[in-house]
Amino acid sequence: MGGFAEDDVIGRLLDARVWVFVGLGGDSSREVWRQARLMHERGKVVVPVHPERESVFGQVAYASLDEVPGDVDVVGVYRRSEAAGAFVDQAVARGAKGVWLPLGVVDEDAGRRARDAGVDVVMDRCPAVEWARRR
Repeated sequence: MGGFAEDDVIGRLLDARVWVFVGLGGDSSREVWRQARLMHERGKVVVPVHPERESVFGQVAYASLDEVPGDVDVVGVYRRSEAAGAFVDQAVARGAKGVWLPLGVVDEDAGRRARDAGVDVVMDRCPAVEWARRR
């Protein structure tokens, strides 16, 4: 893979304050919910983006990334690999500082586009595993 798991980048993203999770709805059985809960418990602001606009952890949900107000530090893209690139591009256009694609989600072309735009990228990594490894 094209180097989307550098320790310094992982550390910067884990230290970031505002995490937007694409695909986060109210279903607690989904991996995105568990990862968002971890970040919420670690004091992060977690913003759900889900077409059904379900509130999660007391945070207002938005139907699209474009609707999220304020600064965005990290966009977690919890969508299939074939759909991830469009969300990575939206995150870059929106001014996110970083993009995190979880285990099994890989789009190296999108990762290169984001990195070329100055956005930190982590791909095919689990935030919970990386958190435990660093703390």
